[in-house]
Amino acid sequence: MNRYEAEFSNLVKAFRKRHMGKGPSRITTTFCKNWAICEMEGNLSPVEKFMANADDGKHLVREARTQWVKEMYRKNHPVEMEELLGAKFLDLFVDIDVDKDFGMSVFVFDQDLQRKFGSGNDES
Repeated sequence: MNRYEAEFSNLVKAFRKRHMGKGPSRITTTFCKNWAICEMEGNLSPVEKFMANADDGKHLVREARTQWVKEMYRKNHPVEMEELLGAKFLDLFVDIDVDKDFGMSVFVFDQDLQRKFGSGNDES
């Protein structure tokens, strides 16, 4: 990760902690075109892990988690992210593998972040 990707990761973690009570334990961000792709480990709370053990629990936790995160960003516009990147936030795609406690979020912006800031995955 480059400096901007690392700072973006910190903002995502802080945003989720502030609005959900818990952020991921580990997060890695990669800029690709106009996307900020965040890979996150350690997302689930102890209650969510317990619920996932029930018959229909995994499906319920996954559905609730993905919808909750999307709604959180709709209601609480990520101004700090826009300020860091100098780009307008447009959309968010979210998914989580409850068994692995691994999630991905793809933040869509109005500018090519990879061209603007590079990416820690770019070859020199």
